[in-house]
Amino acid sequence: MEKVMRFALVNDERREATPGSAGCCPGCSQRMVARCGTQRIWHWAHRGTRSCDPWWEPETLWHRSWKGQFPFEWQEIVQRDEKGEKHIADVQTNNGVVIEFQHSHLPAQERAARETFYQNMVWIVDGMRLKNDRKRFLSSVSLFRLAFAKDLFITRSPESCLPAVWLNCKKPVLFDFEGFDAPDGSPGGMRGKLWCLLPGRIDGYAVLAAVSRSWFVDAAKLREQIIPTDAITWFVRRGLTARRWNYARPSHSGPPRGRRRAKY
Repeated sequence: MEKVMRFALVNDERREATPGSAGCCPGCSQRMVARCGTQRIWHWAHRGTRSCDPWWEPETLWHRSWKGQFPFEWQEIVQRDEKGEKHIADVQTNNGVVIEFQHSHLPAQERAARETFYQNMVWIVDGMRLKNDRKRFLSSVSLFRLAFAKDLFITRSPESCLPAVWLNCKKPVLFDFEGFDAPDGSPGGMRGKLWCLLPGRIDGYAVLAAVSRSWFVDAAKLREQIIPTDAITWFVRRGLTARRWNYARPSHSGPPRGRRRAKY
């Protein structure tokens, strides 16, 4: 399957594909062809089967809709490291946060490589790709425990409700179980939510934060860290410590031993 892009350089300006136009890839400077048919989203493609970025996946309507939530100048940004390696990020915010939208299956090795390369990044994963993923998630939310704040949850069994291949990421992973045409069957309190799995575990618990799509987009435009991972981790850890302390404290049904009850 060919690797497609939304933007190419036309007269040194980033342009979307239009019928009959010609452009160059902003990553490798090779010629690109405008594909403007009736079956797929209009896009640019490298001539032949060539692609300058092995990480680039075929763009779906879900990808395009998510990218469209952000300014054009943030989309498909070429990233280079000190060794000269370069890749094209789906979105990079003004604060330097990379947002990668992932629909297709991604091998663990490549997932780890992207996290190392981009460093300051978050994932948004299409939870509708496999038919049973959304159904399994909705049927397993009873395993969540409210973690001391609204829309913040903990569970010891994330594998029961989330795709297993994403459970050990070192960056926040937001699962989109609705897409842009909210399907029927979502409980009212869950509609319009992204479910963010924080990296790591706290006392054996996985931590999930439910955030609205609009909140995420606004946070990406304003915050240097879209998901405040450190703050959430501190909050949950403090809550779990307090809970353990309350359980450990002895309870007394009467006054302390060795003391007489005061008379008033």
